[in-house]
Amino acid sequence: MYVIAGLGNPGKKYENTRHNMGFIAIDQLAEKHNIKVDKLKFKALVGEGRIAGQKVLLVKPQTYMNLSGESIREVMNFYKLEPENLIVIYDDIDIEAGTLRIRKFGSAGTHNGMKSVVYQLQSDRFPRIRLGIGSQKKGDLVNFVIGGFSKEEVPVLEEAVQHAVLAAECIIEDGIDKAMNQYNTKKRSKKDDE
Repeated sequence: MYVIAGLGNPGKKYENTRHNMGFIAIDQLAEKHNIKVDKLKFKALVGEGRIAGQKVLLVKPQTYMNLSGESIREVMNFYKLEPENLIVIYDDIDIEAGTLRIRKFGSAGTHNGMKSVVYQLQSDRFPRIRLGIGSQKKGDLVNFVIGGFSKEEVPVLEEAVQHAVLAAECIIEDGIDKAMNQYNTKKRSKKDDE
C-alpha cells in the first residue's frame, strides 16, 4: 500500500495558490483514477483507491501547511507503513517554476510543511515530488507562495502538475529510479531551443 500526500492549506482562500500545488496534484490524481478524496480522517481529507494495481490512500492534510506532518504521521502509524511507502508532493520555491524534482529521500530544505513531515516521522527516507514555483521576486515570500497564479504561470504549472501525476504513478508501477529518470526536468538552456 502507498500513501500519496499532497501538501497545502485548507479553505477557499488558498485553493488556487502556489502553496497548494500538492493539493492540486492530488485532485488530478483522484480525478484520473476515480478516487473520492472526501473522508475526514487523520486530520486530513483522504480517499482510497487503486493505482497500477496497488492500493493507495490519497491524503490532503487539513492542519495547514506548517503542521502537515501531524496528519501524515497519524496515517503512517495507523497503517503501520514504512517511510518508503509514502510519496509527498509539494511546491518548492527553490526550483524554477514548472520544474519537477523527484528524490528518493533527503532534507526538507526551506519548506516548512516538509520540515513538519520529516520531524513527525523522524525520517527523511521517503520519496518526494517537488513542483517548482520558483520566485524571482525579492519581496514578501509569504504573499508570493499564498498568492494566485499569473496568466503566464498557469500553462507551465498545469503541465508540471500533469507530470507530477505521471511521476507518482510511475513510482508505484515501476519504482522511483525510473520515475526520476523519466520525469526529473532540467532547466532548459537557450541551446535547447536552437
